[in-house]
Amino acid sequence: MEELKIINRKFSDEISERYLSYALSTITSRSLPDVRDGLKPVHRRLLYAMRQLKLNPNSNFKKSARVVGDVMGKFHPHGDAAIYDAMVRMAQDFSLKYPLVDGQGNFGNLDGDNAAAMRYTEAKLTEFAELLLKDIDYNTVDFQETYDGEDDEPSVLPSAIPNLLANGSQGIAVGMATTIPPHNLGELLDASLYLLKYPDTTDQKIMTFIKGPDLPTGGIIVETEESIYETYKVGKGSVKVRSRWNVEKLKNGTWQIIVTEIPYQVVKSKLVEKIDILIEEKKIPLISEINDESAEDIRIVIEPKNRNISPEVLMENLFKFTDLESRVHLNLNYLDKNNIPGVRSLKNALKDWLEHRKEILERKSNFRLNKIKDRLKIIDGQIIVYLNLDRVIQIIREEDNPKDLLKKEFKLNEIQVNSILDMRLRSLRKLEEIELKKEKNNLISEKNELIKILSDEDKKIYVLVNQIKKIKSDLKNKIDRKTTFDNLPEIEITNFDDYIEKEPITIILSSQNWIRTQKGHIDLNSEFKFREGDSSKNIFHAKTNDKIIFFSEHGNFYTILANKLPSGRGFGEPLSKFFDLDGNEKIISSFSFFEGIVAIASSDGLGFKINTQNVVASTRSGKKIFNLNENQKAKSLTICNDELLAVTGSNRKMLIFNILELPELSKGKGVILQRYKDGYLEDIKCVSKTKGISWFLSGGRQRTEKDITSWIGKRGGAGKMVPNGFPRPPKFD
Repeated sequence: MEELKIINRKFSDEISERYLSYALSTITSRSLPDVRDGLKPVHRRLLYAMRQLKLNPNSNFKKSARVVGDVMGKFHPHGDAAIYDAMVRMAQDFSLKYPLVDGQGNFGNLDGDNAAAMRYTEAKLTEFAELLLKDIDYNTVDFQETYDGEDDEPSVLPSAIPNLLANGSQGIAVGMATTIPPHNLGELLDASLYLLKYPDTTDQKIMTFIKGPDLPTGGIIVETEESIYETYKVGKGSVKVRSRWNVEKLKNGTWQIIVTEIPYQVVKSKLVEKIDILIEEKKIPLISEINDESAEDIRIVIEPKNRNISPEVLMENLFKFTDLESRVHLNLNYLDKNNIPGVRSLKNALKDWLEHRKEILERKSNFRLNKIKDRLKIIDGQIIVYLNLDRVIQIIREEDNPKDLLKKEFKLNEIQVNSILDMRLRSLRKLEEIELKKEKNNLISEKNELIKILSDEDKKIYVLVNQIKKIKSDLKNKIDRKTTFDNLPEIEITNFDDYIEKEPITIILSSQNWIRTQKGHIDLNSEFKFREGDSSKNIFHAKTNDKIIFFSEHGNFYTILANKLPSGRGFGEPLSKFFDLDGNEKIISSFSFFEGIVAIASSDGLGFKINTQNVVASTRSGKKIFNLNENQKAKSLTICNDELLAVTGSNRKMLIFNILELPELSKGKGVILQRYKDGYLEDIKCVSKTKGISWFLSGGRQRTEKDITSWIGKRGGAGKMVPNGFPRPPKFD
């Protein structure tokens, strides 16, 4: 028994080495496509297995399960689900621009529905797949042993078309990824023809042939030529793709928008669902309804709520908020002929494919040349028979071992003798001799042509050019461009808010931060229902296009469009659904936005003025305006529409001073409004010297103190006791 040896190595070194091996194996054998045929191993094995099953375009379909079983048993020892998924994608005309599998049955759809089980679907190769496999029997590519050593499989396919760019590819490896969108095959072939003639041409010149991706789902690319050029030059970037749409006129001057194409890899059902949710949440209020009326072709119907807006403006806003506009990414990362991964330019990808095609041409030519040489030897031997027919017949009839004598007398090799002995009597006709000589002349001519191809680089290019031209001619009706190009329209992106119908509503805010709206301006003294244990906080009139401002005890301002607030006769919804409120953060004031000045105050008697334009928030988290001292809270807000500011404290003292004494800030702590020995600020309110101070008594009666002179002083004073009958606690409203 061999003695076991312990090798001392650092654990980190061992792990690093093994992980690197795993990473390289994943990159080269699973995740990244080969530039030569644009395929990963699983796709290559699928196509080769289908060819072995004789599933040609003109043959009958066979069950997908049969194909998957052959691939899994012979070539790809992985799960059947992964193999079938790869096969399904090659059959989807919305995933590949030029599908490689002709599927019969349910192979999925744009709504993201899965394909039917493999036992229900059938498949065969397409003519594009045939182009990938063309000439594979002519020793054009290397074969390698399968995983069990019982069979051989191609390491790469001949690929008569640049499939990597034509159909694109996606993959995630260890530490790298590839994302290549489909391109137009006609444009790729034109660029290849030019590159063959001018191999030193620039990337910019190649871009005159290939304008950008050509996506199977169509759409419109709205990207500048300069941007697309930079993306293809470095092999990394993205292009912006928009849905294709048109306006359908209806009766009485009405209209609706019809979306006929959506961006690549956008799931249609999720797109429609998302837009429907945005309509429900009133985030795109100009749309009343969206319906998916698609059958074989895409037809998404969008009905506007406000028909005064132009369709172009409406769509620009939809592009902004939905996946009707998305980015198609490009990361041109692939394996070259040496199995080395890397990100290359578009020109280099085409160049690598053309090098592969040149090698295929050379190997096919050598293969054919050897076959011709063998055939010429046989023909030379058979011609000898015709020249010495009587003697050959005599030897065959009389000799016990005619093979050796024939070899010796006519100087023939083994192959030639065997072919003579295998000849039938009827082939000894004079006509056959003529045909042999004709065949010999043709073969010699072909042989000379092949030798010229192998020895002359210009001849190779000439042949490649003709091959590409023929392919393009054969496919001319199947390679039309679907994705078009356009400039971004010069339309000012108008906010939807500007087009919201101005309807009167009543906003009802409860003490526990529940909010709702009701149609119309309801009497504010009406009875409103609230959840058990809850009560009214603020009820005011507004319009659907108003911005509603909320001021919280933490010194934060929050903003929402009135149109987006819940409506109905229920209890509404909590404000936490619309804003990121901190715990039990309470709202102390709310109002419809106006251009003007408000004053805010904290419980420790500090405050300042602020312009309302500075309090409008654009995010759920709001805007931090009031920097509060520890353990202090924002206490009150008042609109500054009078010349004086009245302040009351929990000690029931009131101070009134000129509003001009209060500084205007954009944010901060503020200044002292009223001093307290024991107590805190209770409320503030702007008042007029001529009108005095008013407050409500029990039963809804109002009382007014017109002479407020005795409470007027300088900011920061202690103030005097409030008038008799003033509410407890001393609040103005």
